[in-house]
This record gives sequence, C-alpha cells and structure tokens, in this order.
Amino acid sequence: MKSISHLTDFYYNELYPTLQSLEERRKNIKKRITNIGIIYLLFVALISYYIYEHFTVDMLFFFAVFALVGLKILYGYFTKEYSIDFKDKIIAPLIYEIDNALHYKPKHHIKADTFRHSKLFLNPDRLHGNDFVSGQIDGINIEFSDLHAEKRHKDSRGREYWESIFQGLFIVSEFNKSFHGETIILPDTAQKLFGDLIGGWLQSNNTTRNELVKMDNPDFEKEFVVYSTDQIEARYILTPSLMQKLLNYKRKTKHPLYISFIGGKIYMAIEYNDDMFEASVFHSLLEYKIAMQYVATLHLAVGIVEELKLNQKLWSKV
Repeated sequence: MKSISHLTDFYYNELYPTLQSLEERRKNIKKRITNIGIIYLLFVALISYYIYEHFTVDMLFFFAVFALVGLKILYGYFTKEYSIDFKDKIIAPLIYEIDNALHYKPKHHIKADTFRHSKLFLNPDRLHGNDFVSGQIDGINIEFSDLHAEKRHKDSRGREYWESIFQGLFIVSEFNKSFHGETIILPDTAQKLFGDLIGGWLQSNNTTRNELVKMDNPDFEKEFVVYSTDQIEARYILTPSLMQKLLNYKRKTKHPLYISFIGGKIYMAIEYNDDMFEASVFHSLLEYKIAMQYVATLHLAVGIVEELKLNQKLWSKV
C-alpha cells in the first residue's frame, strides 16, 4: 500500500494546481460567511434585546434553536458547491491513488443494518453519513464511511432531543479466522475513571454485554475491555500478536476505538466526533495539518488490512 509520505507528496504535487484554485474559493467563502454571519447574529441579538421581557423559557429555547439552524443553513448554502468540487477533485484522486480498484461514493454511507450488526452501540433512531469507500485491498473486502448515529430522547417537559451515540469513521472488513460467536472490544473507561477494583466490578456487572473476558496483556487491558459469547473463542481471535497490533492501531488513531468480531468480519469504529472528509473552510487547504487530516485518515482506514495482517490467510475459514 502507498505510504503516507507518498500520499502527502501526491497531495502537494499532483493536486497542487487544483488546491490553489480551491484555496481562492475557500478564502472568498470564508469572508462571505463571516460577514453575513456577523450581520445575522447582530440582527438576532437586536430582536432578542427588544422582546426579551416578553420571552418565556420555551420561547428563548426555540429562538436559540432557530438562530443556530439559520446559521447552519447559511453555511450549507455557501459551501455546497465548494464541498462537492473538493471531494471530486481532491478526496477522490487521493482514494484512487491508494488503490484504483477502490470505489468512492461521496453521498453514500455504511448501511444502518451493518452498523447495527456490529453491536458496538445502541440501535440508533437516526443514522446519516457520507464518503463511502468500498473495494478490495490485497484480496480482502473492505468498506468504510463517515457515520453519525443518534438516539431520540424526551426531557421531563416532553421536548424531543437527540443524543449522539457515535460520530466518526466506521470500517468493516473480512477477518482471516473462522469463528462463530461474538467478541466485542470497547474503550476501558470504567477502570480509568474508578480504578481497578470498582472499575473491574462495573465491567463484570455490565448487564448490557456478554461475559467479561480478562486478557493476559496488561497494556491491552489498560486500553480496552473485552466481552464475548465464548471465552475460548475470544482468546483464539485475540492472539498476543493481534492484541499488540490493535494497541498500535489505537495509538495511531489517537481517538477512542471500538472493535467487534461478528459473522466472520471485523468492525471498527473510530470516534472523531467530526466529519473527516469535509472541505476546510476556516483553515487553509495548503496547511500541512489540514492535508494530513485527509491523508492520514484515508491511510488509516485502508491500512487496517496491512496493519492487522488481514491479508495473511494463516487459518482456514469454514
């Protein structure tokens, strides 16, 4: 697979003329959004000042939501064409430079049934996303996209609100071992927050998950908690080598990592709390940090095959 340095060179060299053109558009869009946004907020503030005394709590809540929705609509209106061009002219070529056998559909995302089948999160009431990539890397089927899953709730006053249960990069790939049970690996938050004694008790009494599996890798145990329908199969899947590879992969992501092994596949969710392939508006496209966000994220997603050695058929699958 192409290295990060190769993709970075491709970004700055092959795509540079296009980047310069998009950068000029970005500056103009940023200026228009900033100016109109200031005028819009001043207008909202002026109205609020004159009718503040007549506002109830519900009216204030509604007005605040109205103002935020208005800003979002303005932002979307000014950036729509720019965002489409950015994905067509920058993200798509980057993906095809990694492997021209990959398929990219910027308006599609991982299916809701696939997300639910991973059993990593609660079943969402609303799921949306974009930037769907699928294909084969070294003969291994892989697909990934940005996803945002939400759960609907109501407060004590009956008002509806949405809770984000996951936002980030969701990856699905074939796994190179045959197994029949379900093994779920989650970030170890309980022991980090409450210590080994209380945290361990909370983990073992998690009624929403299967049986807790204790692994013999202390570093892995510090980062993750493992639940499975089969203790023996969980250890068959999570060999010392794979645990170390998952640890290394987690350190590369620098974000919470969720993993499950179900139905002959590995599901991985990297929680960025952001849409990773959207065109930058308030930062230059030529900044190294911005370039690396696109390059490194794509490399990380596709690199799961090489990083975890999923292309090494060491075990027969039945």
